[in-house]
Amino acid sequence: MAKEELIQFEGLVTEILPDARYRVQLDAGHEIVAYTAGKMKKNRIKTLAGDRVTIEMSPYDLEKGRLIFRHKDERPSSPGAPRGAPPRGGQFRRR
Repeated sequence: MAKEELIQFEGLVTEILPDARYRVQLDAGHEIVAYTAGKMKKNRIKTLAGDRVTIEMSPYDLEKGRLIFRHKDERPSSPGAPRGAPPRGGQFRRR
């Protein structure tokens, strides 16, 4: 018998729980508990509350999932600096 296909959903991390688990509010309105996938741990990808994520779930248990992708923010890295601005600290570059 073939393995069942996993279902992917997108959602928002609402709370960080112990043991690398997260409470995620799915776009469909459901709230689930998800754990970090091994590749995310290996590559040291950190997830914080408020991050948009992609969750992979089994069709047999729709209360738990695996966090497989953290979406990048569209926000600039520093709120005050315009894009392409020279670094702070004056006119000259330190060697």
